[in-house]
Amino acid sequence: MALTMHIDIVSAEESIHSGVASYILARATEGEVGVYPRHLPMLVQLRPGEVTVRDEHGQEDHYYVSGGTMEVQPHVVTILADAATRAGDIDEAAAEQARKRAEEALANRSGEIDYARAQAELVEAAAQLRTIQKLRKNTRG
Repeated sequence: MALTMHIDIVSAEESIHSGVASYILARATEGEVGVYPRHLPMLVQLRPGEVTVRDEHGQEDHYYVSGGTMEVQPHVVTILADAATRAGDIDEAAAEQARKRAEEALANRSGEIDYARAQAELVEAAAQLRTIQKLRKNTRG
């Protein structure tokens, strides 16, 4: 029997995932973090990007989080995200449009734009698009 842990992925609006996992991969501010059952406790800040959850049968589910925190305990992992969704539910057209708007705002640099906000929107849109591309690559190969 494989070792497992419980994982909850929660956004500000709803619970996105609650279940059993044998492995979790997330993008932290310091780099990618892989978590197996019985991992030492830690608390990390997450960057916008993909979270991969592998269940006890080896099946992987992919999620997008816009940032947040991940609390790791030996048998429980909790991800509290500002926004989260299943990777397959990301609206690619909306993400591409948001990326273009943010790039245009940064290029214009008029006094009316909030540079930090435009930059954050660009980072989030790019992370969503990377998640979609990675999901496509995984389903093809």
